[in-house]
Amino acid sequence: MELPWTEKYRPKTLGEMVGQESITTRLQAYVESNSMPHLMFAGPAGVGKTTAAICIANQIFGDISHDFIELNASDERGIDVVRNKIKDFARTRPLTGDFKLIFLDEADNLTSDAQQALRRTMENYTKTCRFILSCNYSSKIIEPIQSRCSIFRFKRVLKEKVGEYLRKILDSEKIAYDDKGVEAILYVSEGDMRRSTNILQSCAALGKVTEENVFAITTQARPEDVIDLIKTGLSGKFMEARGILDRLMLEYGLSGEDVLLQMNREVWNTGITDAEKIHVIDLVGEANFTLVEGANERIQLEALLARMALVK
Repeated sequence: MELPWTEKYRPKTLGEMVGQESITTRLQAYVESNSMPHLMFAGPAGVGKTTAAICIANQIFGDISHDFIELNASDERGIDVVRNKIKDFARTRPLTGDFKLIFLDEADNLTSDAQQALRRTMENYTKTCRFILSCNYSSKIIEPIQSRCSIFRFKRVLKEKVGEYLRKILDSEKIAYDDKGVEAILYVSEGDMRRSTNILQSCAALGKVTEENVFAITTQARPEDVIDLIKTGLSGKFMEARGILDRLMLEYGLSGEDVLLQMNREVWNTGITDAEKIHVIDLVGEANFTLVEGANERIQLEALLARMALVK
């Protein structure tokens, strides 16, 4: 079977990576000198942290089957993993290079005891091993580990860069598309390269990448529909706003939290006054809290529209 496009089109070298040029330039210098410290990659999902680690291994070792190991701390997060699997790999001499490379993905999921054990392992086996830690939140990594690493903070990929990358895939796969379809993927993915590629492949399976297909697959509403919901609610037309809410939840299949997230995102694009924006954000925050506490989403969303209608 053909690989998923996220793997099929995953960059093999740092020079092929998209949207993190300032970071890849510095990492390339490590590769060229064949000398590197322990590294920590921090940032949101789908922005190239795992890809960067694999690219470094590819360029240093060529064949990564011997001196490179990839572990996911979401699956193996206890102290025994550090004491056994990681330590056993780190203590043996490298076969092909000057050092081995251990990539620990989602390291912020490691328990406190496991992080303390990892600190000692990083300290004791520096001569034979280097670590690359990947995390969403560097604040969840203990200070002794952070101080032993060179920290790189990955940012969300710019829309223009993601768009170029998606169009290259579409041209390579000879998939029909229109610009509105690509723009819809950029809107939904919010700079997440992995998510945008997965959405693209799902849309391609339908024959053509169009705006309609994108929003149908991702179960997200069009921005203009959410803006219409906010403006209608603020204008005092409660029943009309309730009808728009029905369409979002029944036709698009959005959950209550999905609606609130998109309202929070689109309120800035409505053209309403700052006072009205503040009021909407406050009401959305209150509704989100009640949903987290277990309240009925339909009742809370209709109550939100009722409170918006009473603004004037």
